[in-house]
Order: sequence, then structure tokens, then C-alpha cells
Amino acid sequence: MDRIFRGIMKYRRTNRAKMVEQFVQVKNNPEPKALFFTCMDSRMLPARFTETNIGDMFIVRNAGNLIPHSQHFLDEYTTCEPAALELGCVHNDIRHVIVCGHSDCKAMNLLHLLRDTEFASIDNRRMSPLRSWLCTHAISSLEKYQQLEAAGFDTPLIFQAETPLRRIIAYIDPEDKFSVTDKLSQVNTLQQMQNISSYGFLRKRLEAYDLHIHALWFDIYTGDIYYFSRQSKKFVEINEQNVDKLVEEVSKYYC
Repeated sequence: MDRIFRGIMKYRRTNRAKMVEQFVQVKNNPEPKALFFTCMDSRMLPARFTETNIGDMFIVRNAGNLIPHSQHFLDEYTTCEPAALELGCVHNDIRHVIVCGHSDCKAMNLLHLLRDTEFASIDNRRMSPLRSWLCTHAISSLEKYQQLEAAGFDTPLIFQAETPLRRIIAYIDPEDKFSVTDKLSQVNTLQQMQNISSYGFLRKRLEAYDLHIHALWFDIYTGDIYYFSRQSKKFVEINEQNVDKLVEEVSKYYC
């Protein structure tokens, strides 16, 4: 807490005035352009690595950057993630939803261990809210990864896209640069795109191509950020050489 208090004092001396100016510009009518789902990992600082400002994005963080599938939305039993989808995409007319996974994700490391049926048993899940959260909402990602592992990593995975007639074809780490749990993290990030598209209250906008779902992946050890390119069918690094091509791809596929 001492460190947090000292940080607040530094903020008061340095950034406060600039932030207040931005608050005045936004006032009571912010117009966020994106809804950003990412992990709660303390190393993930999305506003910093995207250079976004006050009012630009809604940000939702949880263990493993998961968005529960709509099959888990029953009566009054739900979580904050679908509520955030409604708040952002229905009430605020946001057109871009971004899911951002990352390397060395502790939730994904644990998910990989949940292949062990005893480790993932009901009794063990009752003792661990995190284990239960992953078993409930991330097993589909693990099953997809195991499908990839069984078929060979040079085999593409197929994910449901925004509409029943669209599919996402994905090669996961074809250069074999990352660990198995990082590969699982990339699979999980794409699975969340499929989960988002399962919500009925988003269907009309998705079918009209008025709402778009994107996937980013952050390598915390190099600082590199990857975008899932549907054109290239894989995560590609966003850099000086290809950023213009990626902007063109987004304009072609999403706008």
C-alpha cells in the first residue's frame, strides 16, 4: 500500500492535470471504440501497449481472458463478461471486440494440467475457484488444443466465426516458436472469439457485419504483439513492415 500511495502522489504531481483535461474533453459522453477482453495477469497493461487514452476502450480482465459460452447463461446465473458484451455492443454501439491472450499465462499453465482427470475432479474443483472457473469455461479450449496435438501441429484448427456460414481457419504457431502452454493460450484466445459469437443478442449485428471480433496475443518476454490474420490464417507479429497490410486486411474483412 505504501507503494500505491507513493504512486498516487507521483500521479498528482505529473499526470493528473493531463488526465483531467482528457476527462473534460470526454465529459459525460465517452464514445469507446472497442471492448477489450484480456487476462488479469499483472504484466498485462493493455492501455499502455495499445497507447489508448481515456474513453477509448472498455476493458474486462479475468483469469485466462475467458468469455463464457452462451450455454452458461441461464436465467439469472451469469458472469460479468456477457454483461460487458451487452453494455459495450448493445448499449454503447461498439463495433470492435478484441480478445487478447499472452505468453506464460498462469491460467493456461493450470488449464494444461487439467488434462489429468483426478486433478480436474469435482472434489478438487470445489476446493479451487480457479480450477472450477477453468473447468467450466476453458475446457473447450483444452479440447481444441488436444485435437491439434493429436492431429499434428501442422494441421489447421477450425473455429466458428461470426455467422454460421463463416469459419476461422487457424494454424497455431507454424514456426514452432512457442511452448505448448503458449500454443494452448493462442488456441484459447481464438476459442473466445467463437464464444462471443454464440450470444443471440449480438447475432443481428454480426450477421450484418456491423460488429467485428479480433484476436491479439502478447509475448510478455519480447514485448511483441501478434494479430490473428484471417488472411494468413495465423497470428502474425504487428511490426513496421506489415502494419499497413494489416490495416488493409481489417478494412477488407471488417469494415
